[in-house]
Amino acid sequence: MKITYYGHSCLLVEAEGKRVIIDPFLSGNPKATIAPEEVKVDAVLLTHAHADHFGDTLAIARANDCPVVAVYELADYCKNQGVKAHHMNTGGSHQFDGFKVKFTLAFHSSSLDIDGKPVYLGQPAGILLSMGGKTLYHAGDTALFGDMRIIGELNHIDIAALPIGDGLTMGPEDAAIAATWIRTKQVIPIHYNTFPALEQDPNQFRQLLSQKSQEEIETVTLEPGASTTL
Repeated sequence: MKITYYGHSCLLVEAEGKRVIIDPFLSGNPKATIAPEEVKVDAVLLTHAHADHFGDTLAIARANDCPVVAVYELADYCKNQGVKAHHMNTGGSHQFDGFKVKFTLAFHSSSLDIDGKPVYLGQPAGILLSMGGKTLYHAGDTALFGDMRIIGELNHIDIAALPIGDGLTMGPEDAAIAATWIRTKQVIPIHYNTFPALEQDPNQFRQLLSQKSQEEIETVTLEPGASTTL
């Protein structure tokens, strides 16, 4: 599994000839190092509908003739915009050609501004993505919550992408606790330093994680455009 970080919460994940992108906020993302028209994928996965995650979903799905995989209401919205959509919901899983997706709980909100008004588009979610014999947990935007322990107990998580920006999601301290609860081997900090309100030092997160974890969990800090391979 190869994971490339494109800033904010956007990850491109590749394994065995398949490619998926999660939360493709590229246009308007000052940290993005790729343009939407450069993205070549087999599916778009969404954690929720906020503009800084929904981003360029429709353009990418149209250009690649690929499905948007999302919770029911958000998938339905995408379908009504003329793109392929695969409807899922929290707790559900589906085996696609070359990868498996399962949606988990996330504690946040989920809406998209349409004609100047926020429109509710289903519950937010986390994503368990299994490809190439490895499992990535993308927590989406979320608070720390106790059932992360169950996610860790029921799944063998090789690497997790956890928000550390605070204010709108977990901050570094809660994200460090989350990493121990989900029993991951590695953590990619996400959802930070995109905008001034989200400024965080990933080195502080690394230090907090080393203090809170009884077992060694590696912090994989990726600059936008950089990759890690499992």
